[in-house]
Amino acid sequence: MRNWKEYLPSKRRGQSLVELAISLTVILWLLAGAIDLGSALFAWISLRDAAEEGAIFASLYPTIDSNNNGRYDNGEALNTAAIAARVRATSTNPINLNDTVNVTVNVEMTSPPCAGGAVTVTVVYNYRIMMPLTSTIIGTNTIPIRASATNTLLRYSCP
Repeated sequence: MRNWKEYLPSKRRGQSLVELAISLTVILWLLAGAIDLGSALFAWISLRDAAEEGAIFASLYPTIDSNNNGRYDNGEALNTAAIAARVRATSTNPINLNDTVNVTVNVEMTSPPCAGGAVTVTVVYNYRIMMPLTSTIIGTNTIPIRASATNTLLRYSCP
């Protein structure tokens, strides 16, 4: 009985191995890129939900009502610290929103912050790319992912 290698020329065996190595490298690189893209999309959805939660909270509690009169008085402080805390409390997985180095929360309101005005909550996350080859191509290993939500202020009439 003859060995199957005797039927193939010696150059054909090496060519098949080279083709496999090249195609497998490309396929694995594309697969890793798809996983990275899916992870970034999942992170963006988490950021969007956190921004919406912050905008809803801010529409109800835009300022610190220091004298408990139920309306905005000049000089009352904006409730940005509580709004940012509400945003950061929404998620620890897949993104730890309590990470103040990689996650920033920005709150913007119309001035004065009265009922009918607008509040915008923006959350930015520095997403770390998992694929090392991609980071060398684009020149950085992080990509800022941004999500924002705008809502109407519902409380505090203005004088």
